[in-house]
Amino acid sequence: MDEIIFKQVESNFSKVRCQKCKNEQVIFTKAASQVKCLVCGEILAKSAGGKAEIVAERIENYS
Repeated sequence: MDEIIFKQVESNFSKVRCQKCKNEQVIFTKAASQVKCLVCGEILAKSAGGKAEIVAERIENYS
């Protein structure tokens, strides 16, 4: 039987806290567009052509 090899994904996620309403949510750190808070609509991260520029407070990193 042939062996299937998967490429390891080098993606990361971060839990951030909105500065305006204190909502916590998990976002993709390589976002291609703006990421907004699901509660109040405040911008949490901006696209920077690779890794996103995270504007909100970073609480925890996941890999």
